[in-house]
Amino acid sequence: MDDDLATPRLVDGAAEDVERAAEAALRPKDLSEFVGQKVVREQLELVLHAAMGRGRPPDHVLLSGPPGLGKTTLAMIVAAELGSPIRVTSGPAIQHAGDLAAVLSSLEEGEVLFLDEIHRIARPAEELLYVAMEDFRVDVVVGKGAGANAISLSLPPFTVVGATTRAGLLPAPLRDRFGFVGHMDFYDDGELEQVLVRSARLLGVELVTEAATEIASRSRGTPRIANRLLRRVRDWAQVRGDGTLDLVAARRALEVYEVDHLGLDRLDRSVLEALCRRFGGGPVGLSTLAVAVGEEPETVETVAEPFLVREGLVGRTPRGRVATPRAWEHLGLAPPAGGPTLFD
Repeated sequence: MDDDLATPRLVDGAAEDVERAAEAALRPKDLSEFVGQKVVREQLELVLHAAMGRGRPPDHVLLSGPPGLGKTTLAMIVAAELGSPIRVTSGPAIQHAGDLAAVLSSLEEGEVLFLDEIHRIARPAEELLYVAMEDFRVDVVVGKGAGANAISLSLPPFTVVGATTRAGLLPAPLRDRFGFVGHMDFYDDGELEQVLVRSARLLGVELVTEAATEIASRSRGTPRIANRLLRRVRDWAQVRGDGTLDLVAARRALEVYEVDHLGLDRLDRSVLEALCRRFGGGPVGLSTLAVAVGEEPETVETVAEPFLVREGLVGRTPRGRVATPRAWEHLGLAPPAGGPTLFD
């Protein structure tokens, strides 16, 4: 695999642990500060305020959508709005029922349990979670074999906030136990500009309006990517500019980091280049395309392809991947006469 392509991508919606620490300083603390997701925000506000008016913990909350849109931030806001502590864990960290039982049995009344990547929780723990969410109890098995006994422990009322990027992988019994389900959509450029202006203020840097517009247009509709690009533009302005984040600084910095005006990085362009230049626009199979760019098929399919398809640059057909007219235009190439289409 190409070492450069194996490095973390600047335009990837996922975040490493180190980056999450940087994000925490920019994270909104309440719903009034949260930008975008108007429908989800309003619905969640009603759920929380109604529950507080009744003096009861709110229904369990499930947040779904692509990475980087603010699911973790909203979970933190839920706890802040309720004035409750929050316990944070994730599906991959809970591989045994005992792991989940230990967490649940230590919860306080009204506490918020945030389960990130909830679709990856192990099946035995998942079945334990059903009962805990619905009946506020957990059954613990003590002993082994014929001498094993099941002890039922009552739990104080609490609220589960689950986050998932793959809502379709959640089994129906688990999904049905969430009283509120919110799907988070990609942001438009105007909303991302608001995010960038707020982040620049918190970072203590001067962000010119034209620069905010430029960064937002290359951020793939994702606040996490917008904030990441903002920090790289800040670096460029500090080292090679005068410290002001203006349009020149934004364009020069993003040129250095190989993020073009559509938000495509080198991996995305490698896929388009291979599809158009080597295979005449396709159709070409996923495995063949992956070999051409030096990546695993899963990487091309899950990392590069979703954005290329969403932007109308690549199409999926029964015969393989094809380049759309927009892809040829983006690369500055003329499509071959009578080339493949999505309808072939």
